[in-house]
Amino acid sequence: MREIVLDTETTGFEPSEGHRIVEIGAVELFNHMPTGRTYHQYINPERSVPKEAFEVHGLGDDFLRDKPVFRDIGRAFLDFIGDAKLVIHNAAFDIKFLNFELKLVGMPTIDWPRAIDTLAISRQKFPGSPASLDALCRRFGVDNSAREKHGALLDSEILAEVYLELIGGRQPDFGLANQPAKNAASGSAQSDDWRPRPRPEPLPPRISADEAAAHAALVAKLGAAALWTKRA
Repeated sequence: MREIVLDTETTGFEPSEGHRIVEIGAVELFNHMPTGRTYHQYINPERSVPKEAFEVHGLGDDFLRDKPVFRDIGRAFLDFIGDAKLVIHNAAFDIKFLNFELKLVGMPTIDWPRAIDTLAISRQKFPGSPASLDALCRRFGVDNSAREKHGALLDSEILAEVYLELIGGRQPDFGLANQPAKNAASGSAQSDDWRPRPRPEPLPPRISADEAAAHAALVAKLGAAALWTKRA
């Protein structure tokens, strides 16, 4: 199972008010484990960055001026995420901005059901507790000491660790999901069309003759209504 942990930084809160994306960061997981593949891109928002946004992520006009615009990186971004589920903290915010940018350049948008919202998961698991990324790092002991300012790639890497804790640890499936079964005699992997078959000879009963007699006596005492007298 392929998942992409994703984060964006923007110039503000609402694309409908002219705000744009200035950074995208993403981390690939396969069967809930990081693969080492990442996506990271700074983006020229084609507008100025307000002081309030600069104080959050530290990305200003001078730095972003020579970065590509979204139209130039949109296809590479879509190719990276493919059809994977998208793990996002406060997914509504990022999906709203990504779809605004994608619509603006005539590219396919992201369907909402693809999003796994870690904010919603944390609020459900820990009702009434703080659910910010920093608060979850404290809860799970995830090191976020490098997070002096918001950064899309760093926040994605931190969120990947938090997400794995939220769903039950770094290897909720014990790493066995894609391991082919082995033939005990040869050590080779079984073919994809393997199916379980009845044993050539049934296993011998594991109850004694006295236990079987006692059970039969109990069933006889219960009469015709006993479940053991019925056949499927």
